[in-house]
Amino acid sequence: MFCSGCGQALAPGQPVCAHCGRPVVMAAPMPMVPNFDFQLQNYSSRVKALSIVWFVYGGLSLALGFAGMAFANSFLNHGFGPWGHGPFGPGWGFGPALIHFAWSIMLVRSALALLAGWGLMERTQWGRVVAIVAAFFSLIRIPIGTALGIWTLVTLLGYRNTTLYDQL
Repeated sequence: MFCSGCGQALAPGQPVCAHCGRPVVMAAPMPMVPNFDFQLQNYSSRVKALSIVWFVYGGLSLALGFAGMAFANSFLNHGFGPWGHGPFGPGWGFGPALIHFAWSIMLVRSALALLAGWGLMERTQWGRVVAIVAAFFSLIRIPIGTALGIWTLVTLLGYRNTTLYDQL
């Protein structure tokens, strides 16, 4: 140990520096730097939480998508019983094609989210790629999809995160 004032060597337990008379201040122990195993364990728990949120997001997208598509199909094609016939009546050929396209988009988006959750849970390399692709597609779904997309990109992109993911 050395004096903080003059730099002279101090004997253990010496209360005052013999050279300059400055009181010896016991330095606080240096905090331990987390090792790689700690960082890997922390990153593993973040990836697991991210995969669970992708599962929930995919399931909710699927459930709410089915409900919304059933409502849209009923409204656009048949109306609501005696209250109307819907804007896309019998002579309008664009309505069913629009409904089928929306069904396809909803199913692909939900399947991509569920696949991203499964791939991250299993910690596969393709799961990381699928999650990044799903994150880019979900960025336009304000606010929850945007938050999930940003969280996914921050967690999975970058050299450090790529190295940690490869070690899982």
